Amino acid sequence: MGKSSASAPLETAKPIMTNSLMLLMAVACGMSVANLYYNQPLLAEIGRAFNVTAVEVGSISMLTQIGYAVGMFLFVPLGDMKERRGLIVVILLAEMVSLIGVATSQNLTWIYMASLCVGFTAVTTQIIIPLAADLAPPEERGKVIGTVMSGLLIGILLARTISGVIGGFMGWRSMYWIAAAMMLVLAILLWKVLPKAKPANPITYGQLIRSIGELVKTQPMLREASLLGALMFGGFSVFWTALAFFVEGTPYYYGSEIAGLFGLVGVLGAAAAPVAGRLTDRFSATGMVGIFIVLALLSYLSFWVIGFYLWGLILGVILLDLGVQGSQISNQARIYALVPEARSRLNTVFMVSTFIGGSIGSTLGSYAWSIGQWNGVCIAGGSMIGAAAMVWSVQRRRNKA
Repeated sequence: MGKSSASAPLETAKPIMTNSLMLLMAVACGMSVANLYYNQPLLAEIGRAFNVTAVEVGSISMLTQIGYAVGMFLFVPLGDMKERRGLIVVILLAEMVSLIGVATSQNLTWIYMASLCVGFTAVTTQIIIPLAADLAPPEERGKVIGTVMSGLLIGILLARTISGVIGGFMGWRSMYWIAAAMMLVLAILLWKVLPKAKPANPITYGQLIRSIGELVKTQPMLREASLLGALMFGGFSVFWTALAFFVEGTPYYYGSEIAGLFGLVGVLGAAAAPVAGRLTDRFSATGMVGIFIVLALLSYLSFWVIGFYLWGLILGVILLDLGVQGSQISNQARIYALVPEARSRLNTVFMVSTFIGGSIGSTLGSYAWSIGQWNGVCIAGGSMIGAAAMVWSVQRRRNKA
């Protein structure tokens, strides 16, 4: 890439990536991204509140993730041209306002629009991750990304547990009021603790956006990783969108608070994210992607064959979260090494693709449930993971040819 399309390295005295700073960034990622997933164990309850069908209420998850993809495209590239600490704080405050919008929703259209805005503003995590990669020593970048990502992934999973419990005992609106307050506290904390990080020679926003297309055109590994991210996260979202409907019926008969507790099971897989990062530092990131895809495929086999037994469902959740999150970390380690001065834009391409896949998976999950119940869900989610396996295999053959 030419000078006009890439920013210079960050204009900051590069602090040592201490354990405390890494932990703070991990917690911040988890708290911010959790806002995207509070709705999933609450969908059945929200549907009853507005007297709508499973397909209609499933659109809440879809719109939240579409908003996230749009927000990433518009805001995350700004990390390559704006001071990141201030950018993160401003977006967190906007996220707080969006969450209040969900909490006060009076009809389905209102909650659709507010959910879209929540997704639109929940992008701070995707600005923090490239910042962590910049602050990390090159030989420890995989470990740092893995640790920060573990916070993000645990946030995704605990969001379901927390919202399920709070929704079950206090009502679904209470979850969003609490989340709005947490965003205010997080904004204040990050303003005080995060180091300033501003590009030395920022480019214009127009150049920034145009350079994203140049990255897609010139970086085949970025294209492959982005497609894999979309398919893997789509398969992930199929399961988590449909889970609340599945466990409400036979043989489980669980409410939203119990459905949310399955997120605690997934934390076992997400907690392995730092290990996945270390393995990526040590071994081939591309090879690790293939291994994690296989784990995700095994998860859907578990859901389909033994998902009506609690232990089978738990096994599948662990394998799915480990497979999807591990593949994401390995893919991010691959793409961050391509053009170091454009990490925010590389992350934009990868994560926009990933969450477009997630929005498709959310829609597919509720639709598959409505026409095929659990078998339909397993076929839909397993097919997306299977497509990822095919893409990875075909690309490996092409590289060897």
